[in-house]
Amino acid sequence: MKFGCHVSIREGYTGAAKHAFKIGAQAFQYFPKNPRSLSVKEFDREDAKRCKAFCQEHSLVSVAHTPYPTSLTPSSEKKELVIDSVLNDLEIANTCGSTGVVVHFGSRISETDPLASYHLMIDMLNTILEQWNGECKILLENNAGKPGAMGTTFEELVQVKKLTSFPEKIGYCFDTCHAFSSGLWSGENNEELWEKGVELGYLQDLEVVHLNNSKYPLSSGKDRHANILKGGYIEERYFERLFETRYLSEVPYILETPSDSGISHEEEIKMLKQKMGK
Repeated sequence: MKFGCHVSIREGYTGAAKHAFKIGAQAFQYFPKNPRSLSVKEFDREDAKRCKAFCQEHSLVSVAHTPYPTSLTPSSEKKELVIDSVLNDLEIANTCGSTGVVVHFGSRISETDPLASYHLMIDMLNTILEQWNGECKILLENNAGKPGAMGTTFEELVQVKKLTSFPEKIGYCFDTCHAFSSGLWSGENNEELWEKGVELGYLQDLEVVHLNNSKYPLSSGKDRHANILKGGYIEERYFERLFETRYLSEVPYILETPSDSGISHEEEIKMLKQKMGK
């Protein structure tokens, strides 16, 4: 079992990997470029290659996360920007040796045509992946939102992947706060949920878990992360059940918890390892 967190690339990609290792992380996530921009970045390839070598040497798993403005259901004027940006993210992450690039599931674009968003998502994924031949995958992340909102079920994620022309280039990222927010995962339905994940073919392509508590109750529809063991509505026993799930033993858990709570990621990772006996 690997625990890790999101880290900054302020000191470069190798610097990010070294920082993760220093604080006891066995996995880490990073933004490959400015998290608030869709601009294409000319990156330091040698630094990225050193990052890959360092991760291999220390058995570190890494994933990248697309910038905040990235959407698989963009407005028409932003479509080319998003395509170029995601391809840039994939190239950077691939050079760093990362497993994949996390991309949020799309959002609803039409009140009258419930399928319009899915059609656009599939078209976007096909356009991007037709141009991509690296090992790094796109990792679709489940959405937060009220029960029934778009992107909140395993069935949707699996179906979108299946309907693309390049399903082998797509994996998944499971976010615990988002799943709790949408009612997908209550903690009580843990075994049932993951058995469904196996049955649907979701679990076989799950590459990373975003390990976040929720500042709001089950099915609230709100995406506000809390620290794992302090100030959240997801009880510790539910996380323990998650960690004990046999299907997830090889999947890395990456914290995206807030830093303004007085608990650092280093402390959280240490506490998780101690409490879970890892």
